[in-house]
Amino acid sequence: MIQLNTMSKDEIQAWVIDLLAEMFELDKSELTATSNLYADLDIDSIDAVDLAVKLKQLTGKRLAPEVFKTIRTISDVVDALAGMTEQAA
Repeated sequence: MIQLNTMSKDEIQAWVIDLLAEMFELDKSELTATSNLYADLDIDSIDAVDLAVKLKQLTGKRLAPEVFKTIRTISDVVDALAGMTEQAA
Protein backbone atom coordinates (compact mmCIF):
# COMPACT_ATOMS: atom_id res chain seq x y z
CA MET A 1 0.00 0.00 0.00
CA ILE A 2 1.26 3.46 -0.92
CA GLN A 3 1.68 5.82 2.04
CA LEU A 4 0.63 9.14 0.52
CA ASN A 5 1.06 11.02 3.79
CA THR A 6 4.83 10.47 3.61
CA MET A 7 5.11 11.77 0.03
CA SER A 8 5.55 15.31 -1.27
CA LYS A 9 3.30 16.59 -4.09
CA ASP A 10 6.21 16.11 -6.51
CA GLU A 11 6.59 12.49 -5.40
CA ILE A 12 2.84 11.91 -5.73
CA GLN A 13 2.93 13.43 -9.22
CA ALA A 14 5.82 11.17 -10.29
CA TRP A 15 3.94 8.16 -8.88
CA VAL A 16 0.70 9.13 -10.69
CA ILE A 17 2.58 9.60 -13.97
CA ASP A 18 4.21 6.18 -13.58
CA LEU A 19 0.81 4.65 -12.83
CA LEU A 20 -0.89 6.29 -15.84
CA ALA A 21 1.95 5.26 -18.14
CA GLU A 22 1.70 1.67 -16.93
CA MET A 23 -2.10 1.39 -16.92
CA PHE A 24 -2.77 3.06 -20.26
CA GLU A 25 0.50 2.37 -22.12
CA LEU A 26 1.41 6.05 -22.34
CA ASP A 27 4.81 7.63 -22.93
CA LYS A 28 5.95 9.03 -19.57
CA SER A 29 7.97 11.75 -21.28
CA GLU A 30 4.74 13.22 -22.69
CA LEU A 31 2.91 13.33 -19.34
CA THR A 32 2.93 16.63 -17.46
CA ALA A 33 0.92 18.16 -14.63
CA THR A 34 -1.24 19.98 -17.17
CA SER A 35 -1.96 16.93 -19.35
CA ASN A 36 -5.72 16.58 -19.70
CA LEU A 37 -6.74 12.99 -19.01
CA TYR A 38 -9.52 13.05 -21.59
CA ALA A 39 -8.35 15.39 -24.36
CA ASP A 40 -4.58 14.78 -24.26
CA LEU A 41 -4.33 11.21 -23.02
CA ASP A 42 -7.49 9.80 -24.64
CA ILE A 43 -8.73 8.30 -21.37
CA ASP A 44 -12.45 7.58 -21.52
CA SER A 45 -14.96 7.36 -18.68
CA ILE A 46 -14.43 3.61 -18.21
CA ASP A 47 -10.66 4.16 -18.02
CA ALA A 48 -11.26 6.91 -15.45
CA VAL A 49 -13.26 4.51 -13.29
CA ASP A 50 -10.47 1.93 -13.65
CA LEU A 51 -8.02 4.59 -12.49
CA ALA A 52 -10.17 5.42 -9.46
CA VAL A 53 -10.41 1.73 -8.54
CA LYS A 54 -6.64 1.29 -8.94
CA LEU A 55 -5.94 4.36 -6.79
CA LYS A 56 -8.19 2.93 -4.06
CA GLN A 57 -6.42 -0.44 -4.25
CA LEU A 58 -2.98 1.17 -4.01
CA THR A 59 -3.73 3.81 -1.39
CA GLY A 60 -6.58 2.28 0.60
CA LYS A 61 -8.44 5.58 0.17
CA ARG A 62 -11.46 6.22 -2.03
CA LEU A 63 -11.86 9.43 -3.99
CA ALA A 64 -15.17 11.06 -3.14
CA PRO A 65 -17.53 11.05 -6.15
CA GLU A 66 -17.80 14.86 -6.13
CA VAL A 67 -13.98 15.13 -6.23
CA PHE A 68 -13.70 12.42 -8.89
CA LYS A 69 -16.08 14.36 -11.17
CA THR A 70 -13.87 17.46 -11.06
CA ILE A 71 -10.65 15.71 -12.08
CA ARG A 72 -9.48 16.73 -15.54
CA THR A 73 -5.66 16.89 -15.42
CA ILE A 74 -2.81 14.96 -13.84
CA SER A 75 -2.42 17.90 -11.45
CA ASP A 76 -6.06 17.44 -10.39
CA VAL A 77 -5.33 13.79 -9.54
CA VAL A 78 -2.29 14.82 -7.50
CA ASP A 79 -4.26 17.53 -5.68
CA ALA A 80 -7.09 15.09 -4.90
CA LEU A 81 -4.64 12.53 -3.50
CA ALA A 82 -2.78 15.17 -1.50
CA GLY A 83 -6.13 16.45 -0.22
CA MET A 84 -7.04 12.99 1.04
CA THR A 85 -3.88 12.87 3.16
CA GLU A 86 -4.58 16.33 4.59
CA GLN A 87 -8.09 15.26 5.62
CA ALA A 88 -6.70 12.17 7.33
CA ALA A 89 -4.09 14.18 9.26
